[in-house]
Parts: sequence; C-alpha cells; structure tokens
Amino acid sequence: MESVTSEAHEILFGELAKATLQQYLAQNQYSKIFLLVDENTNEHCLELFGNLYHDPTEPPIIIKAGEVNKNIQTCVDVWDALSNLNGDRKSILLNLGGGVVTDLGGFVASTFKRGIDFINIPTTLLAMVDASVGGKTGVDLGVLKNQVGVINQPKMVLIFTEFLKTLENRQLKSGFAEMLKHGLIADRTYWNDLIHLDKDEYKNHIQKSVVIKNSIVEQDPTEQNIRKKLNFGHTLGHAIESYFLEHPTKKTLLHGEAIAIGMILEAYLSHKLTGMSKIDLEEIKKIFLVNYDKVNFTKEDIEIIIDLLKHDKKNSHGNINFVLLAEIGNAVTDIKVPFNLFKEAFAYYKE
Repeated sequence: MESVTSEAHEILFGELAKATLQQYLAQNQYSKIFLLVDENTNEHCLELFGNLYHDPTEPPIIIKAGEVNKNIQTCVDVWDALSNLNGDRKSILLNLGGGVVTDLGGFVASTFKRGIDFINIPTTLLAMVDASVGGKTGVDLGVLKNQVGVINQPKMVLIFTEFLKTLENRQLKSGFAEMLKHGLIADRTYWNDLIHLDKDEYKNHIQKSVVIKNSIVEQDPTEQNIRKKLNFGHTLGHAIESYFLEHPTKKTLLHGEAIAIGMILEAYLSHKLTGMSKIDLEEIKKIFLVNYDKVNFTKEDIEIIIDLLKHDKKNSHGNINFVLLAEIGNAVTDIKVPFNLFKEAFAYYKE
C-alpha cells in the first residue's frame, strides 16, 4: 500500500513503514526510546513488533487493557514510569496498541516534560482506520469519553496489517463500523464496496479509510468545521458507550458496537431533519443490524443515555450539536435536534 502524506506526518504501511521507522530512529538520536503497550499487545503483538524493530532502549511500559483504564490514573502511572526510567525531552514514545494505547500514549507524550515525540503503531482495525490518525489524544473522565486531551500529531503512523491476525472477530467488526462511517459521510461508492465485504477483506480497504479521514483532518486539524463530519454516529454512540461502561450488570459495548447503534439513531434524525431519504435510512439500518447484534434498551436506559448527551464535547452555548446526513456520502454539521426526536429514534431502532 502507498503511504498517505499530510503536512503533519506520514502514514506508512508494511515494509516501507518498517524501513522508515528504523531510519527515523537512527537519524534522530533520541536519548531514550520507550515502548508503551497494554496487557493484550504485550502478550500478542510484542514478539511480532520485535521482528519489525529490535532496539527500544528500555523494557516496555505495560498498562492494563480496556477502555475502563483510559483515565488520568493510568497517565500518572506512565508519567511515573517515564520519569523513573530517566526520560527527558529528547525521548520518544512508541505507542503499540489499539485506540486506548494510542489515545492515552499520545496524551502522555504530549504532556510529559511539556511534550516529547511519539509514533503510533496501531494493532487493531479500529486504531488503524481511526484512533491513531488525526492527532486526537486524551483520556476519559469517569465514564465520559475523551473529556481531557489535546490535539497533537504523531511523528508518523505505522500500519502493519499482520497485527489483524491477533484479533477476534468482534474486534474486527468494531473497527469496520468506523470504515462504514467513512463511506456514509464522504463516499457512497466506498460505502457500496464495504457492504459486500467478507471480514478477511477488511485489510484491503484500510488505506481508503485512512485517505478519507486524513483528507478531512488536513483541511481542518482542530475541528472548527469540516472535521466535525467524522463525529457522525458519535454523539449518541458515545453516550451509549459511556452508559454501558458504567452500568454494573450490562455487558460493556466496544466502541464500534456503540457507534453502529449511534449511526442508526442519527440516520433516523437525518431522515427527519436533513432530508435523507427513507430508502437510505432503511439501507443503513439493515446493514448495521446484519453486522451488529441488536441491543435491548429499556425506557430507563434511554432516559439516562439522553441525559448523558449534555456532556458531549461538541456541545457549545448549551446546544447539543449533531452531524447528520443529507444522503449516503454527504454529511452536514451543526444540526440542532429537538428533544422529542431522541425517543423517536430509539423507537425506530427497536422496531
């Protein structure tokens, strides 16, 4: 696959990524090269990464896996590790993992010693097509998603599709939700291609998703206008993800699973508010329900999820701002949604 280049950094694939990493680290003469992993990537990906790059100057820093550990306390643990290992401003942090590792590792690097360099090496499909690209870093505040963070670009993103072999099907499908989102917001032809894929074909379309996201980010790095389109499905999706994360008896949803529900709900809002056709709405619902298990929401669940919307990062001046679709392949931003439509959207999902 060809590399994807932006003003901030390159996104490189396969053998070119391997060669570039080795050359970059040799040329820049970092005082320390740190490697951040979680329990899963330490067990399943570290040996494979060792075949790509053999010489971090310190043993890996290991954090606990899972969204529940994407918090300030974990950051403190990593900051302490960097400090105890004599990290300085000429150190670099390599983030080897999924979205939790790249989000948290990027934030840790951006704030340690007022900022050290970092490189993202995503190991999940979700991180390859979404989390590791675009420079968003940060952690959750309690169960509220990504409330603390900064936008800061990595030196490069290195994508090795070999890591996908370490993932169970549920994780692959979580990443696939973000790929489907890219088609919905930007490219109907891409959407049409994706909805006919087998899971073994996901890796052949990673570059296309990266190109779509990178193009949007390059036009609007700090999310003042067009980058907001990448949030389609995420306003309600993040509230759903947060609710299931904190609930003591409900099964936690993966990011892509929650966003898939969010995209059905926000497709319904699009039909009501921004002119998307009933045909497009029904197609979106059908595709997501074929690929993702339906979740049962009680009346109480829905009320709490709607209440969580007030914490969404995209809110301003007391308004909840949505990204909706005019049609498949064409997103519109900053749409205000009447309160009564939220319950209607859930009712449509449950039909």
